[in-house]
Amino acid sequence: MTETESLVQRQLDAYNDRDIERFCACYAEDVEVYRMPTIEPTISGMAKFRETYVERFKSRTLNAKIQNRISLGSKVVDHEYVVGIKETPVEVIVVYEMTDGLLRKVWFFNP
Repeated sequence: MTETESLVQRQLDAYNDRDIERFCACYAEDVEVYRMPTIEPTISGMAKFRETYVERFKSRTLNAKIQNRISLGSKVVDHEYVVGIKETPVEVIVVYEMTDGLLRKVWFFNP
């Protein structure tokens, strides 16, 4: 497992445990999250990131399962099956980019 894959897995484990401290520790202070096809980040900075996920972690059924993972250098691409966000499960492609040992950019692609 590469360093980037290991970091992505740590944040996924923290996400599934709904552990906001462990989850946020995987991300840079200047994290940017994009919901494609937008070109501007929908979340920018740790304060907004934390606020968003504190709310999301209130879901008792929240869980993401990896369907497939591809790694190339500083990027990891996950095909995720997520429950607990909406009434029905959601499939999403997520691209994570690591810089200086932390996840700095994340892109979400929904069908």
